[in-house]
Amino acid sequence: MPKTKILIADDHRVVVEGIKSALRQHPEFEVAGEALDGFEAVKQVKSLKPDIVIIDISMPRLHGIDATKRIKKIDPDIRVIVFTMHSDKEYIINLFKVGISAYVLKDDPVSDLILAINVVKGGGTYFSTMVPATLIKHLEELEQGEGGNKCFEGLSARELEVFSLLADGKSIKETAWQLDISPKTVESHKYNIFAKLNARTISDLTRIAIRKKLIQP
Repeated sequence: MPKTKILIADDHRVVVEGIKSALRQHPEFEVAGEALDGFEAVKQVKSLKPDIVIIDISMPRLHGIDATKRIKKIDPDIRVIVFTMHSDKEYIINLFKVGISAYVLKDDPVSDLILAINVVKGGGTYFSTMVPATLIKHLEELEQGEGGNKCFEGLSARELEVFSLLADGKSIKETAWQLDISPKTVESHKYNIFAKLNARTISDLTRIAIRKKLIQP
């Protein structure tokens, strides 16, 4: 029986090595490649044609959400497992829309990641225990018509990325470099975000990000 080929994409070498160590105990899995940023992950998907990609959200050069979009365009049948520290509703919802197969938190036991691999390998979906509760809360908020949450959900995936970086103190140039877009495009996204969130300054964005628990105060 052919092995399941897995690509690991995470910008922390210790995480990559930890996943590889866990996978060595399962001979049915093969680590086909490693990537330390989103662009490299997309590039390796094209050349290695893995069955499964394990990917983080926050990575340099190309954000995990955009990298996942590109991976699914290359081959919709590739199973993507998001392995991250982020449990924020906004990330979960955007990644659901992209078409991920699993969402596992780095705080979960490593056995959960192995279980996720086995589940998605068979065509199923797997999500960390907190994900259903997060989505139920989101649906309740939509039903209750909470203006703030509706407004935040109005951000596109790219606007959410720009929002997160600017709110975390990154400059326009730093944000442009990390997302591989022009400073002018970042400025355009910034003003769209201001309009949608009723914000006037970057400080307003920072306060919103802290309130949403996207960044630490």
